Amino acid sequence: MEFLDLPPMLGAAGVVRLPGSKSISNRVLLLAALAEGETDIRDLLSSDDVDRMLDALRALGVSWQREGESEHYRVVGAGGAFPVKSAELFLGNAGTAFRPLTAALALSGGEYRLSGVPRMHERPIGDLVDALRQLGADIACTGNEGYPPLHLKPASIRPGGVVKVRGDVSSQFLTALLMALPLTGVETTVEVVGELISKPYIAITLELMARFGVKIEREGWDRFVVPGGARYRSPGTVFVEGDASSASYFLAAGAIGGGPVRVEGVGRDSIQGDVRFAEALQQLGARITMGNNWIESAAPSDGRLRAFDLDLNHIPDAAMTLAVAALFADGPCTLRNIASWRVKETDRIAAMAAELRKVGAEVEEGADYLRVSPPAKLVPAAIDTYDDHRMAMCFSLVSLGGCRVRINDPKCVNKTFPGYFSAYAQVARPVPVVAIDGPSASGKGTVAARVAAALGWHHLDSGSLYRLVALAAVKAGVRLNDEPALAAIAAALPARFVEGRVLLGGEDVSDEIRSEVCSAGASQVAVLPGVRDALFDRQRDYRAGPGLVAEGRDMGSVIFPDAQVKVFLTASAEARAGRRHKQLIEKGLPANIQSLLQDLRDRDARDAARTVAPLQRLPDAALLDTTDMGVDEAVTFVLDLVRGRGEGAG
Repeated sequence: MEFLDLPPMLGAAGVVRLPGSKSISNRVLLLAALAEGETDIRDLLSSDDVDRMLDALRALGVSWQREGESEHYRVVGAGGAFPVKSAELFLGNAGTAFRPLTAALALSGGEYRLSGVPRMHERPIGDLVDALRQLGADIACTGNEGYPPLHLKPASIRPGGVVKVRGDVSSQFLTALLMALPLTGVETTVEVVGELISKPYIAITLELMARFGVKIEREGWDRFVVPGGARYRSPGTVFVEGDASSASYFLAAGAIGGGPVRVEGVGRDSIQGDVRFAEALQQLGARITMGNNWIESAAPSDGRLRAFDLDLNHIPDAAMTLAVAALFADGPCTLRNIASWRVKETDRIAAMAAELRKVGAEVEEGADYLRVSPPAKLVPAAIDTYDDHRMAMCFSLVSLGGCRVRINDPKCVNKTFPGYFSAYAQVARPVPVVAIDGPSASGKGTVAARVAAALGWHHLDSGSLYRLVALAAVKAGVRLNDEPALAAIAAALPARFVEGRVLLGGEDVSDEIRSEVCSAGASQVAVLPGVRDALFDRQRDYRAGPGLVAEGRDMGSVIFPDAQVKVFLTASAEARAGRRHKQLIEKGLPANIQSLLQDLRDRDARDAARTVAPLQRLPDAALLDTTDMGVDEAVTFVLDLVRGRGEGAG
């Protein structure tokens, strides 16, 4: 799927069971592989990153098996260094696999080549390589120095003493060293140079190493002692917590969309630092409650998030969600100390700034900060995701602002959360749509206007839009063959449909658009691709809370295929000709019923034969034949359908 269109949402509420944590999953897999004994891993994350680690372990001689279709895996540990001493490994864009495997393989006495996708070859690894070289490792960067791909050769390792590693680029370098050093069997001290970022991720590493029998002595966050003689031993069974970073999207959805939204699988007992995202949301005014294994979020009492200025060094991944939450704040928001975003799956500071601007925000971008000023109104946009799962998941939240949004390359979420958009659909409630399609003069316009009025919803008379474009062009002095100018008019058409009246910029033009000039002009502009494309998006922009009743010939098939209620409203050609004849006579216009009847039959044939969205009843559309039915009966029929499906109660 090249893109995913998310409709505007009314709000969010519900419960989501989280997938396993990526950070914990790949750490546990590596520790289980290096340990003595067999390890049962429950609730392992199913994702691209974890698949890359599993593939690598098998290539390195580590036996593992999956139990049926569950996320339950059994890993037979190697009891030390990897048994296979020569391998070529492709690790995609999985930093949680690439960095720790680099360290473990450098100390395994074999020859290995490690590579990944082009973006992985742009992500720095030089600080880890430098630290491993201090131990005697033979590592060559085969492309650019300091970056993958890597060629590791057997070397005489000089364990013990002090190893220095930078901590201000990525905490994964320190994690990789700490997890690999027990392979040497000699006490080694790791000193961190510079400020250690993402400390909670190091806390996860230390906690998991302790579960596998290796306890690290820590002196603050700048000195770590790996004991001599330490060996990993399987703890038997390990349960992987739900992913706290993934929880951030749903907790933010509750804070933005009303809530409550509850995430299960992570809570106050979590070892993941990203649970502190909930604390950040509280500072924005969100109402947070928490249990041992769940967190719940709801909107502030006044419904609007507060502006913020926060140091987010401790939750760099979850902090991305706050950048999008800033769109819903009551003033400018600043995210500080996020320099590590620059070396993630993409340059997240630059990417986030570019995409936030697309939806209308003003953004100031710095080396290690973002300042986001929310727009008065969000703008529909197509969001580029840069092959970065978190960009896709973060920007889905824009739809909670009553704004449609397109997510390009949505499959990038497979890196950590393949089922994300299905889970989001469980809690986010789309603005409801009633799509009424049918042939010309079937009465759908009258019925749609009455239904919209009864529900208090918006109304879209799509059949009038091309006439309105022609009328607006004539009023603006635009030639009817000037496609770019006409497309611009169509994209910003100030048209409203109120109680059966058609308004253009506040002026009632219901009769004017039925003139011969507008009819002829509509035929001219309707064949222009630029106008059709502009009106496609313009029609979808009528979808706004509390709901929309849209009528035309392709509302349910093309414009709103996800409409909650679809109706195909029809009548016999004779009945429709009679109604049209009566309308014209009442307006004092000449009319011949036989000519009208033939015209309708010809139009029906053309509509049914169209190559693009031919007029037809969809399988999921209710048939409403009004040949022998009055308007009141037809309106009641549609309202009963709507209310029977839980929409528009009242």
